[in-house]
This record gives sequence, C-alpha cells and structure tokens, in this order.
Amino acid sequence: MDPESYTTMAEVRAGVDELDRQLVALLAERFAHMRAAARIKPERGAVRDEGRKAEVIANAGAEAERLGAPAGVIAGLWEQLVEASIAYEMAEFDRLRSS
Repeated sequence: MDPESYTTMAEVRAGVDELDRQLVALLAERFAHMRAAARIKPERGAVRDEGRKAEVIANAGAEAERLGAPAGVIAGLWEQLVEASIAYEMAEFDRLRSS
C-alpha cells in the first residue's frame, strides 16, 4: 500500500479498509492487555491512573508528530481510547471479582 501511487478512489478505499482491519486487530490486542491489567491490579482504585493516562496520550501525540500526522487529532483520539480502555478495565475488574 503506497497512497502516493494511488490513481483511483477504489485504491484509496481498499487501502483504508485494509488499515481499518489492521487497526481493529491492534485494538483487540490492546484490550487484551486491559484484561490482563484488570486481572493483575490488586484494587479497583488502581485502574484509573491519571499520570499514566497523561503519559500515554503524550506519547501518542509525540509519535504522531514524529510521523508527520496531526498530533492534536491523534491525542484527541487517544484521550477517547484511554477512557474507553479504563471503562473496559473497570468492568473486567468487577467481572473477575464477582465470580
């Protein structure tokens, strides 16, 4: 996939569709890590870590900038991703301990 060589919208769409499949697979793997965190953390209060949240978002923004992607947009997406991850991890924490 080289977007600079595309000459049709069909190529663009196929490239986007392939990237979306890869992103979903990576997100599924990320959420598997959240399940592991929920299993490992000793208390529910440890799930939300504002310092770590800020670090993860800053890292994503910096990596986006390094790659020439819109850092602000990426940081905003990561804010949503991290919040969704925290909510998921809390639900998993509760689920694991209610059994």
